[in-house]
Amino acid sequence: MNFFLTQPFSALVIGILFIIAGVLHFLKPKPYLRIMPNFIPYQKTMVYISGAFEIIGGIGFLIDDFRILAGWGLIVLLFAVYPANINMFVKGYKKHRFSLFTGIALIRLPIQFVLMFWIYWAGIK
Repeated sequence: MNFFLTQPFSALVIGILFIIAGVLHFLKPKPYLRIMPNFIPYQKTMVYISGAFEIIGGIGFLIDDFRILAGWGLIVLLFAVYPANINMFVKGYKKHRFSLFTGIALIRLPIQFVLMFWIYWAGIK
């Protein structure tokens, strides 16, 4: 049971989650395009670039020698995509006011910082 609370297990989970999320950017780009703020140019390209960085960061997080660098890279990436998460909530709120979608989008905003801390704890600390 204690294994699930360890840094190695967390690193494994984080690495796999980011690889899966990155692959989804290529397989299903439409949900990512829908939340992209209008001021971002070359939106489809940006979705692919962020997906590629998620895959690279996820793989790097699985390798001990690259975990610290990958961890910082993933944290920077999470900051970089944060405007899309804000935009997801704003667009959802304008369309649906408060609904399950807007509730999830709102909860996701602080969870992004929890994920950053988890990455820091599992791979950088």
